[in-house]
Order: sequence, then structure tokens, then C-alpha cells
Amino acid sequence: MDTDPDRARILEAASNRFLEAGISKVTLDEIASELRMSKKTLYKYFPSKDSLLKHVIQERIKRNGKRFNDIMVSKKPFEEKLQDILFFAGKEITTPGRQFILDLRRIAPDLWEQAEEFRRGTIVAAVTKMMRQAKEEGVLRKDLDVELFVLMFQGSVQEILNPRTLSEQPFTAVQAFSGILKILFEGALTAKARLRRSDDIPNELSIER
Repeated sequence: MDTDPDRARILEAASNRFLEAGISKVTLDEIASELRMSKKTLYKYFPSKDSLLKHVIQERIKRNGKRFNDIMVSKKPFEEKLQDILFFAGKEITTPGRQFILDLRRIAPDLWEQAEEFRRGTIVAAVTKMMRQAKEEGVLRKDLDVELFVLMFQGSVQEILNPRTLSEQPFTAVQAFSGILKILFEGALTAKARLRRSDDIPNELSIER
């Protein structure tokens, strides 16, 4: 956790603006104005937009890594922990806007690779490993193709939980994700595991744009 309140405010505001509007359209002057902070103060912490972007990405990876680890070490039943991991993965897939992803790949490919390594090497790898373990322990059906499930999960979330699709539907992002999770996850569980799991979506992992 950042102990400097001004620095923390800058990172939070910049992260929100970048994720929502993209990187190219956001300026340091706009962020300073939004925070009602002098440009001098902002530039003291981050002398350039590149510097600010680098710290935003690294802080996001660090914070999400902590949340991920908190889920992994929880004492919840296995099927509930897996549900939490899937929800966390869904949030990570849907939070960045399309323009942010395009800009990051173009403007800062090295930072893009860091973010992708966290997503692929940590989150997706953990989901795949947990699901394989769940099959061995009888939580998931033995005929389940784990790799196909993970691809279906990622594809469903990316396609359905985008602003254009949601604007044409009567359900919210949280309702849509809950439906995806219910259809895919419950279909993968054994009958015994379905009886044990909770239907509640964890509040601390609720999707925010």
C-alpha cells in the first residue's frame, strides 16, 4: 500500500482514466485538474506520462497479485475458492477498456508484456491448474476438457461483458457475469460439488468499470 497520500491519489486517478479512456487521450494536465492538484506537485512524483504509466501498470500488477494470493490461501471449500478465482479472472479480463489495451500494446509493449505475463502466467495458469486438481478430487466432472473450459470462459467474458454488447441488453455486467459463471461453472461441477457451493458472488470482487 502506498503510504504517500498524494502519490496514491495520482496513481488511482491515472489508473481509472487510462483504463476507461485509453492512454493516448489522457494528459497529465487533465489528471492534475481532476485532482485539483498543481502540475508542479504531480510532476514532482511523475516527471512524464511514461513514468506515470509504468507505475500505474506495476502498481496494478502488485495490487492484483495480492488479491490473487488472498484467494489462494483462503480456507474456503475448494469449489468456492475456484469460483472466486474465476470471478477474479473475469474482472481482470473485463476491467481494461479496448482503447487502453490497444494503446498499451502500441505505446509501451514492454509494459504490455508485463501485464500479459501476469494474466497468462499467473491467473490463467492458476485457473487451469486448480481445475485439473478439481477433476482429480472429484469436484469437476471427469469428462471435462479443462483447456476448452478456460478458453470458453475467457471468450464468453470478453464477448459479452463489453460496453457495446451490454448497451443492447437488459442485464448489468454483474448479472451477465453471474450468468456466465453459473452456466459454465455449474455445468462443470459434479452433482455433489454443486450442492456444497455457494451461489453468492463475492462482493469484494464485484465488477467495476
